Amino acid sequence: MASTNGVNEFETRKFALPVDAEHKATVFSVFSVKKPHMRAFHLCWIQFFSCFLSTFAAPPLLPIIRDNLNLTQIDIGNAGVGSVSGAIFARVVMGTACDLVGPRLASATLTLLTAPAVYLSAVATTAPHFFVMRFFTGFALATFVSTQYWMSSMFSPAVVGLANGQSAGWGNLGGGVAQLVMPLVYNAIRKSGSTNFSAWRIAFFIPGLFQMFSAFAVMLFGQDLPDGNFHQLQKSGEMHKDNASKVLYHGVTNYRSWITALGYGFCFGVELAVNNIVAYYFYDRFNLNLNLAGIVGATFGLVNIFSRPIGGGLSDFMAKKYGMRGRLWGWWIVQTLSGVMCIAMGLLDTLSATIAVMIIFSIFVQAAEGLTFGVVPFVSRRSMGVVSGMTGAGGNVGAVITQVIFFRGSQFTTERGITYMGVMIIGCTLGITSIYFPQWGGMFSGPKANVTEEDYYLREWDSKEQELGLHKMSMKFAEGSRNERSTKAKSDPEEDSKTDDV
Repeated sequence: MASTNGVNEFETRKFALPVDAEHKATVFSVFSVKKPHMRAFHLCWIQFFSCFLSTFAAPPLLPIIRDNLNLTQIDIGNAGVGSVSGAIFARVVMGTACDLVGPRLASATLTLLTAPAVYLSAVATTAPHFFVMRFFTGFALATFVSTQYWMSSMFSPAVVGLANGQSAGWGNLGGGVAQLVMPLVYNAIRKSGSTNFSAWRIAFFIPGLFQMFSAFAVMLFGQDLPDGNFHQLQKSGEMHKDNASKVLYHGVTNYRSWITALGYGFCFGVELAVNNIVAYYFYDRFNLNLNLAGIVGATFGLVNIFSRPIGGGLSDFMAKKYGMRGRLWGWWIVQTLSGVMCIAMGLLDTLSATIAVMIIFSIFVQAAEGLTFGVVPFVSRRSMGVVSGMTGAGGNVGAVITQVIFFRGSQFTTERGITYMGVMIIGCTLGITSIYFPQWGGMFSGPKANVTEEDYYLREWDSKEQELGLHKMSMKFAEGSRNERSTKAKSDPEEDSKTDDV
């Protein structure tokens, strides 16, 4: 399959971690900062963390902001919707940008462009001003797509679930840290002499500065791929500059992209919705003070430090024995259980029990996010960024849907909305059962006879592109993804004779 020059390059190039034929790391060493694989990991999660922190800096201060701007419950609900809806389109665009210019440039650019919105939150004087600032700040959440694309480009299929889960989980941690830190920053500023209504405004400069500096770090120290940056590789001829319309077409027309988007809508989308209401919910329902409500609310997001990585690791573990079918079963089971816990949280009326169930709920819902992106990298090789963008956008769509239906206005009490949201999680998670890969199978049926990984990924390239050899990276990925076969399929002595032909 690979040219002689490609083999020589593989044999002579040195990396700090063991790599596969695409120079993707085959191990994940979380405490390493070695370039390029682990350095990319730490840069991308820190940048995503900063964007999450900025987006959810407002909710823990809502009791103060509400009084200052005379916000109604509907105004607060609208702002919550705005904060997660802005990234819907941005995430699809980000996915396409990653496929065309690389995750480093795409993510750093968006992070810098949205930083001014964080600063301008400090000058909001009306409900519409507050909505607009939260809307544009929320665009930064699209850096999630570049995070997942970057990790999928740096780590082999055997550990991609863990890499995606760890990077996104630690990035999502920003939502929990915001619940904890922003009230502390506010109180520190107030004690230094500022008034209540000035202190919350000054507090927004902390996440704004952090977001801006993280973008500069990505640009200065990051690298798109194990072998270099997109621009350098395209300029040298080592990498093909793809056609935007074809990249978009193959992502959008793959029905699996839409199912992963639906599933992600009711795990990550639910997390976003809860981040918007959790501190406010405990403040009002259980009469906690601002700091204590922030601490309790923070626990929901802080669980990301281990829950989402556990989901990604579980996905890889299931694949080792059961292949892709194991990944799908694990995802469905965990996400369904998150719906059950969500129902229980809404039904409880005591503080201690609600906190306990909320923590269990957060573990399941965030692990489901990691399990989602254990599947996403395999949907398409050519359009991996688009599929990641569509799935990520699905998360924001789910957040908008749940926010509008359950937590906007007075149609439902917040606790009733939480219960109904759990029912919706269980129903929408059933979509996972329809995902089927002909080379690996689905939840309820095995693979088609004589269909290989090469067959599946080759169909994204037409005959002319194949003649030009543009499909070779997809064929390397196909070879590396054979571990997605079940244990039985892996033990078959079949050799894919097509590999040398393509």
